[in-house]
Amino acid sequence: MIRPVTPADADHIALHRYPDETDAEERPVYAAWVAGALADGRYVGYVVEHGTDAIAGAGLTVLEWGPSRGDPQPWRGRIVNVWTHPDWRCHGHARRLVTACLDAARARGITRVHLGTSDMARGLYAALGFQSSSTEMWLVLPAD
Repeated sequence: MIRPVTPADADHIALHRYPDETDAEERPVYAAWVAGALADGRYVGYVVEHGTDAIAGAGLTVLEWGPSRGDPQPWRGRIVNVWTHPDWRCHGHARRLVTACLDAARARGITRVHLGTSDMARGLYAALGFQSSSTEMWLVLPAD
């Protein structure tokens, strides 16, 4: 069963975003952000449950980007926090969850959706219509 996430799921979402114990201090900060972003609509997420256990999840971050060439609406979406418990992989859960996130983006009028990927997930995202880009670059600015 797929259900929307609630602020009560924020700690679980943070655990899957930061699964390594070396990142444990990041979890409360991210969980607090998720809870707030759920409340104001900047984050939409879904989980698949088997009984009372969450076995897979995915989210959509809604970003105010500003209008761009060829796309006058100001919003972008970013698919984040896609995970499936290893015992439940290859059952179509990630596909259903990402599709639910894409449906949520469409319902908000979002026409551009991005995501980061791994080698394991690249085929799934390509099958859903995502394309790779060779033009993206990034920079981390040092804090003052």
